[in-house]
Amino acid sequence: MNKYATIDSTQFPLILVRFTGEKATDENFPLYLQEVEAAYDRKNKIGILFDATEATLPGLKYQKMQAQWLKDHKSLMQNYCAGTTYVIPNLVIRNVLKGIFALQNQPVPYTVCGNMGEAEEWLRDLIDQS
Repeated sequence: MNKYATIDSTQFPLILVRFTGEKATDENFPLYLQEVEAAYDRKNKIGILFDATEATLPGLKYQKMQAQWLKDHKSLMQNYCAGTTYVIPNLVIRNVLKGIFALQNQPVPYTVCGNMGEAEEWLRDLIDQS
């Protein structure tokens, strides 16, 4: 099974989630959600940078799964996530993110940036303030 995303915590408290370009499947998408949840295991404030440069369009089923994950983990995020930032050069993928947030509001501050440097700077400032 090819991963939908990789999670890198080597720059903790900044967590980098990088979408691989693989299509979402019933095997890799739940694994991705489990790995994002595991990023909270330290119970310290984190900031998550989602790099969707290589992301593929997830089907509606997976968009709903992501929205449900946000709903189910709202308090976890509010307690331990300073914020999230997204690097999404593809307009269609940006609209998918808006659709997910229409199903379930993002419970922490977030922004969409044009490049990794801008995204990391915004997120590190937010982490420093928390």
